[in-house]
Amino acid sequence: MSTLQAPRSPLSEDILALGLGLLIFLLALPNVLGVDLLGWVVNTSVWTDPSKALAPLAKGYAFLGGAGALLFTYLGLLLLLSLAARLGGWAWRRFAVRFSVLFALAYVSWFLGSHAQLAAVTPADLQKFGLSWSLHLTAEGGFILALLLGIVIANFAPGLARWLNEAVRPELYIKIAIVILGGFVAVTAAEKFSLASAVVLRGIAAIVEAYLIYWAVVYWVARRWFRFNREWAVPLASGVSICGVAAAIATGSAIRARPQVPILVSSLVVVFAVVEVLLLPFLAQHFLSGEPLVAAAWLGLAVKTDGAAVASGAIAESLLLSSAAAEGVHYQTGWILTTTATIKVFIDIFIGVWSFVLAYIWTRHINKAAPGEEARAIEIWQRFPKFIIGFVLSFGLVLLAAWLWPASVPAIKAAAGEANVFRVIFFLLAFFSIGLQSDFSRLWQQGIGRLAGVYVVGLFGFVIWVGLLISWLFFAGLKPPLVAP
Repeated sequence: MSTLQAPRSPLSEDILALGLGLLIFLLALPNVLGVDLLGWVVNTSVWTDPSKALAPLAKGYAFLGGAGALLFTYLGLLLLLSLAARLGGWAWRRFAVRFSVLFALAYVSWFLGSHAQLAAVTPADLQKFGLSWSLHLTAEGGFILALLLGIVIANFAPGLARWLNEAVRPELYIKIAIVILGGFVAVTAAEKFSLASAVVLRGIAAIVEAYLIYWAVVYWVARRWFRFNREWAVPLASGVSICGVAAAIATGSAIRARPQVPILVSSLVVVFAVVEVLLLPFLAQHFLSGEPLVAAAWLGLAVKTDGAAVASGAIAESLLLSSAAAEGVHYQTGWILTTTATIKVFIDIFIGVWSFVLAYIWTRHINKAAPGEEARAIEIWQRFPKFIIGFVLSFGLVLLAAWLWPASVPAIKAAAGEANVFRVIFFLLAFFSIGLQSDFSRLWQQGIGRLAGVYVVGLFGFVIWVGLLISWLFFAGLKPPLVAP
């Protein structure tokens, strides 16, 4: 006699990102013992001769060649993400087909962005490639090309953008990348523990100070100047001041707003995130080249959505390191991106707490709930971004190993570097996906104009400048360590 089983609930993107990020990170760790499981991942070098651009990351896989490494990388990601699609309850076969096209378009952007005319940084690089000038973007100029290509497709080939939509999951890609980033950050922290501690402590203080100011002011602007009711003002204030899409959805849910409210706010957040990514890193390079960690913290506080914020940190790092190198100062890589990512991770933690606070206020004082329906402390956990657990675990494991076996730090660094190549690829997929979500005409037709007014006033009239001031107060004078001579 058989019994019917209830269908398994699909897993959330948070849980999927946690699992996939940790899996990639754990597969990289055997490299510490000389067992290289991921060395086949493709590495793209700065190039003028395209035949020399691609190669497997590890010499032990040199027999694959560049094309073979790219094929293995695609197949590995296709397998992992198709499994995620199945566990997430998506149409995984459609996802697999569309992801294949998305990966191809994104990687072409990365390949072109690695051309020396865009990516060469130092005078020695220019001499090596026989060039008189370059844009000095490093290979991460490919992120910008991917973002711009996505925007072009979204606005001039919307049919293709809609067809790709099944695979357009920027939050999933960036969360996987952040889980992997934890291990990379830990190696950096192990090498300069006192500086890493200062970044974390100052980052927490900056977040608390910034967002208690941000949220109240943006909420007041939405209510008083633009006459939005509370249902609209809360997700708007959260989207502009805390963390974009995730905050708008979480706090909209906390006050039981209609579903379309946080969704429309989230669409607006994505559009402005694109503008910020294209603008703020270059402003940081121009005005904050002497204070790279101020710039990094500012981007973490000012740019909304995890993908856009961490992406802007990656672009800013390449630009700021290039500017410093041109003046003979060579900072270690990773610290600028680490600072931006650290700020963003603590902001994500803050979402759960703030959602609970709003739920408590609304159910007790504004829209009084029936007995038993008031906000409960468990809601903090329910709204907590679970992927952050992966970041903490990968960070903690590497830091603990480096502390227990200091002689193994170089081997641990090599393993974390191998996983970091996957982190870069997930960044790339997130950039391209953010661009594909930016159909400006469709958003305008949805009546987004007045909402955009709040966003412009709140973000460009207040949030960016207060974030800059707070970043300066907490991070001025704190510099990344220099590359050892």
